[in-house]
Amino acid sequence: MVLLAQLRKHLVTAAAAVAVATSVVLPSLASADDVIKWKVQSHWPGASSSYKDSLERIKRVLEERTDGRLQLQLFESGALFKPNETFNAVSRGIIQMGTISPGYAQDKLSLGGIASGLPFAFHNVWEAVYFHKNMGFEEKLRAEAAKYGVYYSTDKIYPTEMVIKKPVESWDDFTKLKIRSSGALQKFLTEAGAAGSYIPGGELYQALSTGVVDGAHWGASQGAKSMGLYEVAKYHVKPALNIAGTDVFIVSQKALDKLPDGMAKIVKDALEEQFWLRTNEYLYQERVSLATAMRDEGVQINTLPDDVQKRLTATAQKTWDKEAERSPEAKAIVEELRGFLKDLGYL
Repeated sequence: MVLLAQLRKHLVTAAAAVAVATSVVLPSLASADDVIKWKVQSHWPGASSSYKDSLERIKRVLEERTDGRLQLQLFESGALFKPNETFNAVSRGIIQMGTISPGYAQDKLSLGGIASGLPFAFHNVWEAVYFHKNMGFEEKLRAEAAKYGVYYSTDKIYPTEMVIKKPVESWDDFTKLKIRSSGALQKFLTEAGAAGSYIPGGELYQALSTGVVDGAHWGASQGAKSMGLYEVAKYHVKPALNIAGTDVFIVSQKALDKLPDGMAKIVKDALEEQFWLRTNEYLYQERVSLATAMRDEGVQINTLPDDVQKRLTATAQKTWDKEAERSPEAKAIVEELRGFLKDLGYL
């Protein structure tokens, strides 16, 4: 309910702002010479649902609201740069816009690891949304990125959840798991006692079906379904490993400053609106995907026992402490997060 209330509030505000900007400032498109073209490097492959639902959506919205004057030229992951090079390319103005995971820019953003998702922190998506928008985390991320000439805007917030072949009913069950993972979550799962290992997406189904691994995460339900994982792993694990703003739009501040009067506001308002639309849409799509898998493929929800959750949370907090060491700003955010989670009764 909190998320829906916030969604309604922010959609009304963003829509009103866009209506004012488009009705007052921008003249009609006069000629092809008036068209501004931005190159946009994505971290999503073209086949990804987010490439269509997020990137192609913002392209369509910006072209509509600028009367065709701002056009985005989209490039899928790796077409121009490696995903971890996109932040620098936008910062230097080589391209005007991109999408990244904040973890790709941790050498610049000390808050990037936190933004990528601290394990076993938030229990529900609305909590992460509240922390980002109502408690100022998004603004702190934006301020850090601004030091590099980059405007930062989270695309959506969503969970990362595992699927496994046999249910976890005890701590002993968990520590016996071999789990396909990646990045910080792989390290976390290994430190917690399971065996985390990285397997490329193209090899994941075979590894899971042949028993090389017992479980995996690839996004949450939509990702598992798209990869066919439910065919061989019938247990969908709750709670989420993390909930985070793992997908982010970054825009060159130089490019924004060069836009005609009022157009930069249209870009920022459209990105703000997108956060609420896509977060809510993604939650809906997740629920539909999981419900379909439960009905059609016999998938069951495996909620981790309380003692397993408590042990994982204790291990996770060591990860939080390491992120807090990255900067004074990171330390302050982690302390604020802990206070928030204590208020919610989780710590």
